[in-house]
Amino acid sequence: MAAAESSFKIILGSSSMARQRILAEMRYEFTIMTADIDEKSIRKEKPEDLVTALAEAKAIAIMARLQHTDILKNVACPTLLITADTVVVYKGTIREKPCNEDEAREFIKGYSGGHAAVVGSVLVTNLNSGASKGGWESAEILFYRFTSTTYLTK
Repeated sequence: MAAAESSFKIILGSSSMARQRILAEMRYEFTIMTADIDEKSIRKEKPEDLVTALAEAKAIAIMARLQHTDILKNVACPTLLITADTVVVYKGTIREKPCNEDEAREFIKGYSGGHAAVVGSVLVTNLNSGASKGGWESAEILFYRFTSTTYLTK
C-alpha cells in the first residue's frame, strides 16, 4: 500500500529498527538522520532525566546538521523531528545499549527470574516553529527463570 498522504514531513532522528517499523506500519514516509553525539558524555543520576537529556541532545545535534544541508529547502509543509532514547534499569543501575554481543548475553542472563524497568523518552520538534514537546514513560518487566541458557551461548 502507498504511504499515507501527510500535511507534514517527518525526520526520524534514530537508527532504531523498532522506531522505523512503527512509522512504516503507520504508513508514514520519513527521512532518517542520526545524531553524532557522545552519549556516554551525557550523565544523569535518574534514568528519566538521562533519556530526556539524550533525546534533547540528539535533537539539537540533528538541527545543527540540518542547517548545513538542503533537506529542508523548498519544503512547504511543517517538518517534525522525532528523537528518542531508552535505557534499562536493573538493580538500581542504568544500563544503556550493550557494548557488544557478549555484554548483551550477560545482561539477558542476569535478568533470569528477576525484573528490570525500561525507561524511554520521545521528543517531537516542529522544525518550522522551533516548538517541541516530549515526555518519558517507564515499564516494569518481570522475567521467568530461564531453565536453559543454550540460546544465550555462542
